[in-house]
Amino acid sequence: MDSKFHVSLEVADLEKSVAFYSTLFSAPPAKLKPGYAKFDPAEPAVVLSLLQPAVAPCGVSGLSHLGVRVASLDQVVAARERLQAAGYATRDEMNTTCCYAVQDKIWVDDPTGYHWEVYVFHGDVEEEHNATQLAAASAGACACGDEPIVKCC
Repeated sequence: MDSKFHVSLEVADLEKSVAFYSTLFSAPPAKLKPGYAKFDPAEPAVVLSLLQPAVAPCGVSGLSHLGVRVASLDQVVAARERLQAAGYATRDEMNTTCCYAVQDKIWVDDPTGYHWEVYVFHGDVEEEHNATQLAAASAGACACGDEPIVKCC
């Protein structure tokens, strides 16, 4: 699997957004769950996640986060080492269940504060988040990561 650019958007109306992106990509979503859709077309090389929050979004409205899906855990670790060597703080989130998928990932913020993840996808699951993430969400934090603004997917 080649690397793919990843964008996660918060949307006001999931049904209308799914209709728009299905038309744009000429394909239905690869995954559709309550409040969540994922498009994974071959062209363009992008993984687009759509999130319809149950409550008003925390952080920047509209853009949840950006990311790069890579083929292996070795590539995730290499990205972490490269970023840390350049002085950027990273956060690990290994063997996590996030947005109906098992993933290993790191998080890093760019100088403006945009949240980026570098992750490897291991497989789909029926649960949206793992127990730790659900506890954080019920305590008022956002879904993923140590940083309370970051939402997974």
